[in-house]
Amino acid sequence: MYPVHTKTAQAAERPRTGERIMAAINRDPLTAPHAVRNDAILAVCTAALATAVALLAGHGSRPDALGWALLLAAHVPLAWRRRRPLLVLLLVLAPVVPYHALDNNHGAPVAGSMIALYTVAATSTPRRTLTIGVLVIGTTLTVNALTNPDGFVELLRITGWVVAVLFLGVDVRFYRQYVTAIVERAERAERTREEEARRRVAEERLRVARDLHDLLAHSITLIGVQTSVAAHVLTADPDRLDRETVAKALDDIAETCRTARGELRTTLEVLRDNGPSDTRGPLAGLDGVPDLVEAARLAGARVEPAVRVAGPVPPAVGAAAYRLVQEALTNAVRHAGPEPAVRVDLREEDGALRLSVTDDGTGPTPGTTPGFGLVGMRERARSVGGTLDAGPRAGGGFQVTATLPLTPATTREGTGTG
Repeated sequence: MYPVHTKTAQAAERPRTGERIMAAINRDPLTAPHAVRNDAILAVCTAALATAVALLAGHGSRPDALGWALLLAAHVPLAWRRRRPLLVLLLVLAPVVPYHALDNNHGAPVAGSMIALYTVAATSTPRRTLTIGVLVIGTTLTVNALTNPDGFVELLRITGWVVAVLFLGVDVRFYRQYVTAIVERAERAERTREEEARRRVAEERLRVARDLHDLLAHSITLIGVQTSVAAHVLTADPDRLDRETVAKALDDIAETCRTARGELRTTLEVLRDNGPSDTRGPLAGLDGVPDLVEAARLAGARVEPAVRVAGPVPPAVGAAAYRLVQEALTNAVRHAGPEPAVRVDLREEDGALRLSVTDDGTGPTPGTTPGFGLVGMRERARSVGGTLDAGPRAGGGFQVTATLPLTPATTREGTGTG
């Protein structure tokens, strides 16, 4: 059992190790954590390698005391190579040039010099890297020409190594910039998705709030009116009780409650986490306007509907028109006084659905704080690219007019309605 767990742990560890290695490669060397500590360890290891090469290899004479001092001094600045790449390169070359001029082992300081040169190439601009490369190659060739005039192959080898290291540093720098750009695009896309998700949630919350307001205000207003009718019948003449009228009022209340309960369930179903992605059901449309008219008549209003729409309208526009008529009739029943005359006009004209609901009542009481009904109506009209105006009429009463475009370019189906 234990070996199996050990292998599983090792298998799980390998991807994490690989991810850490790739993160170290992709990370900007100027912002890497523990840079001085890690580079100090690298400098010690490189100095140990240089010492081994100077003792074992035969490229030049073994360093004397001055040669050892110059060789070790060339590796000390590597501990700060990421903080000051160009300065570190100059501090490395300062002892390396006399080290080579004294004909010490030429292979020992190569690793430290190449690390400093690579750091400059990986952190500087291409123009600066090219300038530094030319200066380093020129200095190296000059020193080699003075110490080994006949070493043409050695000149080519040194030049090749310098050019290779410079190209490697530039390539790593471009690769890091490419990775950074990809990460930034991914983060920007993620932020965009989150903002879009928040926007959709806010729109859905606003839609549910509008639907709840329209539904509850309409239903409660009708129930209140029907209850008042039943109460009036019961108290007006107790000796001659009109049971038929009371029963009809109670039946109307029950029907209003059943209708409101069904619409409420449909409206709130979208908030269920375990429901399907689209649980709103079919949107209410112009075919539901006769039911609104009948409900308003039961509440005491004298409603005259006029619907002149030849063809089908987009579902979003039909739902918006339904809710606008519902709210306008609710306001008329609530504020226009007893038995108001209300006219509902729906017609298709110039590629738009034009809606008008007028009454001859008294309108809202002056000085009262307006509710959210008119605000919600304007928002609902704007959700399909339309406009709405509402206010008192010149000859008395109240009027609501709206223009809802029917063209697909301005209609956003399913937005803010339902």
